[in-house]
Amino acid sequence: MAALWILVASFLFSLMGAAVKLASSEYSVAEIVFYRGLVGIILLYFFIRHQGGRLRTEHLAGHLWRGAIGVVSLWMWFYAATKLPLATAVTLNYMSPIWTAVAVIAFGWWQGGQRIALPLLAAIGVSFGGVILALRPAFEAQQWFGALMALLSGVLAAVAYTMVRRLSRAGEPEYRVVFYFLAVNIAAGLAGSLLPGGSPDGAAWHAHSPRGAALLLFIGASGVFAQMALTRAWRTGKVLVVANLQYTGIVFSSVWGILIWHDVFDWHVWLGMALILASSIAATFYNTVTEKRAAAAASAGVDQ
Repeated sequence: MAALWILVASFLFSLMGAAVKLASSEYSVAEIVFYRGLVGIILLYFFIRHQGGRLRTEHLAGHLWRGAIGVVSLWMWFYAATKLPLATAVTLNYMSPIWTAVAVIAFGWWQGGQRIALPLLAAIGVSFGGVILALRPAFEAQQWFGALMALLSGVLAAVAYTMVRRLSRAGEPEYRVVFYFLAVNIAAGLAGSLLPGGSPDGAAWHAHSPRGAALLLFIGASGVFAQMALTRAWRTGKVLVVANLQYTGIVFSSVWGILIWHDVFDWHVWLGMALILASSIAATFYNTVTEKRAAAAASAGVDQ
């Protein structure tokens, strides 16, 4: 069942990304973040009331930290989606296993005496080779800042997903995790809209057109349902299955990019995206197997 949840989440997130890119012609990123949180939290509130859920939590600090890291990642990704082809932005954002691998190797080096995991090192090298190929058109078009935001978004997304797993293991239901994340979205979007320079044209808020309002409603609705599905998948599913199936979002986003914006990529970009995808899957597999072995060894030590 977790496999179905992650497929639903990936599909909805890809649709949300397409809607964000379309809405960026009428709204600033701060406004999109704000309305995404506002629409989502209203829908989620009625769901919680219907299910008889409670918002009181003993892990408020964990929720706020997850929300803060998550909203910065989301903001960066929204910005990248407005500047890059959708498939490229999504691919770079999905590099979280590679960043996890980088952290593992860096931690091992810092501790000293731990051998460098060659499979992880190879995955990192292949992935960054893919990044160079995939971003070749972006750098030629002077879109390097959007590319940087997508990469940094992936780094923070890796941290946010780890925090989601910890909150879930602490007994926090998915609706509560998503609710506090959306609350931080609202606060961050409001602050960003009111700060000077929050919008390229200097306007804090923009008037709604029927098209713009429909896109904002869709972004909020698809975002909250995708987040619920993602949180449930991470809570109930096997890490390896969930982590690898989420890459279907790259396929969905590629389809929307071709159908809506008529994106055309040369073989460099397709090869780069394939290398990033393959290396991320390999890194996920290696990290999962290593964690299981470590857990088994620790359990055996306790039994003795």
